Amino acid sequence: MEIWFNPVQSLEKILKQTAGTLDGFSDEFSPDVRAADPRFGDFQANGILAEAKRSRRNPRELAGIFVEALKSSGALDADLVSMSIAGPGFINFKFSPEFFARWATLYRDAEKLKESAGTLYAGKKVVIDYPSPNTAKQMHVGHLRILVIGEAIARLLQFCGADLTRDNHIGDWGTNFGILIFEIKRTGYVFPDDDTRALAELEELYKAGTAFVNDKEKNPDAFDAARLELVKLQRGDPENLALWKRIVKVSDAACEKIYALFGVKPDVTLGESFYRDKVGRVYEELIECGIAEEDDGALIVWNDSDPRYARTNENAAPFIVRKKDGGSNYASTDLATLLYRVEHFKADEVVYVTDDRQQDHFRMLFLTAKRWFDAKGYPFPSLRHVMFGKILGENGKPIKTKEGGSIKLKSLVDEATERAFAIVSEKSPDLPEEERGKIAETIGIAAVRYADLLQNRTIDYMFSWKRLLAFEGNTAPYLLYAVARIQSIFRKAGTTLESVAENAEILVPRTDGEIALVRKLMGFSTAVQTACEELKPHYICTYLFELAGAFSSFYASNKVMDDDPAVRALRLRLCANTHVILKTGLHLLGIETLERM
Repeated sequence: MEIWFNPVQSLEKILKQTAGTLDGFSDEFSPDVRAADPRFGDFQANGILAEAKRSRRNPRELAGIFVEALKSSGALDADLVSMSIAGPGFINFKFSPEFFARWATLYRDAEKLKESAGTLYAGKKVVIDYPSPNTAKQMHVGHLRILVIGEAIARLLQFCGADLTRDNHIGDWGTNFGILIFEIKRTGYVFPDDDTRALAELEELYKAGTAFVNDKEKNPDAFDAARLELVKLQRGDPENLALWKRIVKVSDAACEKIYALFGVKPDVTLGESFYRDKVGRVYEELIECGIAEEDDGALIVWNDSDPRYARTNENAAPFIVRKKDGGSNYASTDLATLLYRVEHFKADEVVYVTDDRQQDHFRMLFLTAKRWFDAKGYPFPSLRHVMFGKILGENGKPIKTKEGGSIKLKSLVDEATERAFAIVSEKSPDLPEEERGKIAETIGIAAVRYADLLQNRTIDYMFSWKRLLAFEGNTAPYLLYAVARIQSIFRKAGTTLESVAENAEILVPRTDGEIALVRKLMGFSTAVQTACEELKPHYICTYLFELAGAFSSFYASNKVMDDDPAVRALRLRLCANTHVILKTGLHLLGIETLERM
């Protein structure tokens, strides 16, 4: 019998196959396999109850018939998996110590874990759209979630076998450039050599220019002048084009520094400007297919299949794919971008990572794209909007500086590192200052990152320095310490993780603590699958915290450096298994681990 990487998934498949051989079981039968109370087994199938209710049969009697059929099928090795019926018809599955031993031996390194998880998305081409900041603006705390959630999901999809392209779809085209170029010329602004300072100054210039242009009483001609600068840019005016390129260069350089802090490496950066000569096809084909219509100069789409966006809904607004002045907008460039991703990258799936304020935009985008692609016979990819809530301060309101402005992301990282350095220096004053600094930077960034990923991404969460930097509870410092603690066990044992992992001998767990730890290790596959299916990294966070707790319990009740060489070898193996999965899981979240703290 195969030793399954994901017991839940494998049991579900076997039980469905068995149901297909029995009369009276519907095609909709769901085994409903889940972790069981360890007193009764390792996994429990509850689906017989629903099936018995549907067919009006005795659930316990039906469970008995099902178990006998399962035994006859030979799909399960009785020496590795035993079955029993409990209550009104629950089927319990108990794994033998031999099964646990083989699992721990087979899945003892990161490559094997990745290979097994890779079947989830194998062969799928996926494009993920993130971090996609707007040009000429500094990245602030509001960009934290798109960076960390986007990177975690990208790593998760790759781990699960996706052929992934990270597309950084920056906002580098549009009305704001007309205002910015207008203000640069009006003030005689000169770019400094420091890109970071230049970006901050451009942001202030844009604010000042917007205020100047909008004050029509004092500056009646300013709006038209700014609009003219945009038209000149769109027509390729050399001066404006040179200014635009410089602005983009400054923004990209500043953003790259932030990306590096968070381990974000886009594969391509194709901003809105890349699609400015591709939106014409969108307009033509939407009109040709009868999907878009003219309305007072604008080109709009009503999606009557959804009551929220139907023209009969007096509160609904149409999807505007071309503005009244003939200019493109987010809708037109997003449609052009989607078509390019399908035609150029051959995308089977496209994942968009944005905040929840853009729900309506993406719903209308997906509806419009489906109608367009179907009408033209284009292959339509799976489209998923990974939305997230806001970061709140401890006052329950969106987090801001004391002055009420947005907190710059670099400032947040710097403060996290400073606070972590103070904690590390207090706990480990004997470490050299340089080492304390490196540890603090890793802990600081990991803590900020993990506190965000720990939350269900769809809800708002409260930012708390005290909580996220704590060494107790479900935090990055706690998990980093758990990894470093296991490293120290191997140093004291005079061996290495690598040498233990190389040992392919099957070592059978016997004590309750040993078996409980392997059982928890096996839960990694389910956590990864659930996180991948829902694109929610918090399932990984919850699992890693539980695994760290299971390891602590194991370590407290099972002496690793036992006098018996066989016992010692087994327990070192379990330490190595735990280390591999903790480190792999944290890597999926984008978190770098430490050998010592």
